[in-house]
Amino acid sequence: MTRSRPIAASSPLDRLIARGAPDAEALVAPEGSYSYAALDVLVSRVAGGLLAAGVRPGDRVASWIGKTLAAAVLPFACWRAGLVHVPVNPALKAPQVAHILADSGAVLLITGRARLESLEPMAGVKRLCLEEDWTDLADHAPAAPASPDADALAALLYTSGSTGRPKGVMVSHANLWLGAEAVADYLRLSPRSRVLALLPLSFDYGLSQLLSTLHAGGTVILHDYALPQHAVRAIARHRVTGLAGVPPLWTQLLEIDWPDEARLSLEHVTNSGGHLPEPMVKRMTALFPNARLYLMYGLTEAFRSTYLDPDLVAQRPGSIGKAIPHAEILVVRPDGSLTDDGERGELVHCGPLVAQGYWNDPVRTAERFRPAPPASVYGGTAVWSGDIAVRDKDGFLSFVGRNDEMIKTAGNRVSPTEVEEAALATGAVRECAAFGVPDARLGQAILLVASPAAGMAEAEAETALGKGLRQALPNFMVPAHVMWRDALPRTPNGKIDRARLRAELV
Repeated sequence: MTRSRPIAASSPLDRLIARGAPDAEALVAPEGSYSYAALDVLVSRVAGGLLAAGVRPGDRVASWIGKTLAAAVLPFACWRAGLVHVPVNPALKAPQVAHILADSGAVLLITGRARLESLEPMAGVKRLCLEEDWTDLADHAPAAPASPDADALAALLYTSGSTGRPKGVMVSHANLWLGAEAVADYLRLSPRSRVLALLPLSFDYGLSQLLSTLHAGGTVILHDYALPQHAVRAIARHRVTGLAGVPPLWTQLLEIDWPDEARLSLEHVTNSGGHLPEPMVKRMTALFPNARLYLMYGLTEAFRSTYLDPDLVAQRPGSIGKAIPHAEILVVRPDGSLTDDGERGELVHCGPLVAQGYWNDPVRTAERFRPAPPASVYGGTAVWSGDIAVRDKDGFLSFVGRNDEMIKTAGNRVSPTEVEEAALATGAVRECAAFGVPDARLGQAILLVASPAAGMAEAEAETALGKGLRQALPNFMVPAHVMWRDALPRTPNGKIDRARLRAELV
């Protein structure tokens, strides 16, 4: 574990883009390429434009836009003006956006014309249209840096809402700065790094890509993901060295052909947002022979938590590794004591990457953000994740599943993740999700929702799946029912929408 180094009382976050060489390429957007010097000037001008629009330091400013120049500039412009940025996932619909605007108390929304027309006007929320107002917004006298305190609120990162109404995670300037520093460090990012941003910048994983790459003086290439073929072409065209994804995205990317100029240019690839089954890990290491593969785990409430050293992936493909710099990760029993090696327990996240709670929601904040366990070196407030994990004798962690998703069948506790990994290992399914459903005899029976592997008919997939699962799993873990679908629903961040599936099954 690496302890955090002290940072200045005033936040350096808005000056992060000053770290790169002035003439080096910082950002490639649909509107063109920007050097670090040009990006810095644009950020100052937009900050001036925001203040001229009537907002005041501490106000919340929301953006609801795709991966354009504005999406990358607005966070820095807000921080330079002393504002709190509220990035809204562009995949969300008007009702969810209205909730976020009302909940955050945003006084300004910046979005495109089509999205603006889909949203009813709201009292107290000024609206700016990108197509009509961006030029004026970016043509103001530069704003002087506000230099907020390092612990001041920098952003509200709203969850996708897959488990109910979106809730805003409060992240500070220190959270984001130390997170960018930690990720740039363990990914070995440098000024020659060229990272393709496929994930939404409203997603903490996507925001981390932007901040950590600029922290290292590298280049971020913005790409609105539509088809996997388009992403591969962009990788070849821009000589991309780094790529991040979540398991459903990797599933799509691994099903298509990669030209050598794309697959061989990658020097690091990362996964978070769900466990990669071993067959996918092997496929990725074979497809990207020049790339270091980072298997990672995190949650928005703690920004990022663990990673597995790429040199150990072949030995430990099921592990999520150890804590990243500036993080402390403990596995504890319900009473807060540390588990023994090999004993299951709850993952608790401690240290300066822990967020400040949920905006305007003291009840849920008190449930998740609680005093750190007595064994914590950092102490203070910790995030009690609700995730179940195991620590081995060497300190490496393995994710088991969420406590509230464990299946209780015939007196046994079964992790959905274990069932899903076994199903994927058969080669018969493309993606899947396991659930417990009421059963009079078993308490809960295991139901697997799955889509057939590419090129497989449903009947063929069902036969291969059943045979493979019976060979790999004890009888009590073999799904009693399989429901076939062409594709599984996604959250706006690209993960499998387990809450939606569960609601449909109920």
